[in-house]
Amino acid sequence: MSSILCASSISPASPASPALHAGPLRFRGLWIPLVTPFLHDGSVDHAALAALTARMRAAGVSGVVACGSTGEAAALSKHEQLAVLETVLQAALDLPVVMGLSGYHLGQTIEQIQALAAYPPLAGILVPAPHYIRPSQEGLLHWFRAIADASAVPLIVYDIPYRTGAVLATDTLLSLASHPRIVALKDCAGDMAKTQALMADGRLDILAGEDAQIFSTMALGGAGAIAASAHWQTERFVQLMHQLAHGDLPAARSTWQALLPWVQACFAEPNPAPLKAVLAQAGWMHNLLRAPMMPATPALTQRLQALAAGQESGLGVAAMHAGS
Repeated sequence: MSSILCASSISPASPASPALHAGPLRFRGLWIPLVTPFLHDGSVDHAALAALTARMRAAGVSGVVACGSTGEAAALSKHEQLAVLETVLQAALDLPVVMGLSGYHLGQTIEQIQALAAYPPLAGILVPAPHYIRPSQEGLLHWFRAIADASAVPLIVYDIPYRTGAVLATDTLLSLASHPRIVALKDCAGDMAKTQALMADGRLDILAGEDAQIFSTMALGGAGAIAASAHWQTERFVQLMHQLAHGDLPAARSTWQALLPWVQACFAEPNPAPLKAVLAQAGWMHNLLRAPMMPATPALTQRLQALAAGQESGLGVAAMHAGS
């Protein structure tokens, strides 16, 4: 890992870390939605996944998410998803782990929720609206409440209408906030009025889910971010979180402006292909995805490599090779 922030990074075990709070865990700071590495035979590369989790822990992140959309969870079998979770939990040690869980069959989804009770110490689950169905707001209330009722751990609502086809109205989210186990929102809706209304209400921790919105969400009072692009130059993203959390906007603005070209490049093609191209170049994993996901194009790969070497962004990301 990079030594850029060795003097200022805060480890997950530090009393000042946003990962730890008095009372129930709240979802704050930087969370990494882990990619899922694969081997050439098509199976999950558990050794690379464990090493990646350990790197994120060492970088001082607040937690990690297993089997999110960045982790290509839709291309994993249920057995593979649980195996991924087990590997991440073992490698995370004291670092909080959230499990992503999606579907459109409520009964089967609740069965999966109940199966997760065998995997302590899980910090929470990340759940979107049921995809494809496009239920009413009443149907969405029923979906999330039933899942939260069945869960032994806190729930992060994943508001991402461009993946699910379902729009969660502000009033619906405010109603869900009254459930004792619904405590946070991964905000990918692109509706700043809704975001600010939820922040003003104060019952949900608002996590930026669109990486390009990290600065604005945090500056407005958000709790943190679940950011795929922070797999790389992780310590600098952690630094950004601390600058924003402490209201040091001039420093945070400088950090963010340097990171923004990297963030934009990471989503120039479907996630996680750009990330895997760079992580493979660093020797952290193979550049393999499961169909229908395709590797990043040569042109984008070259652009990403230039950014990772600091040739465009000036971040000096190449120093992270020392930790690989």
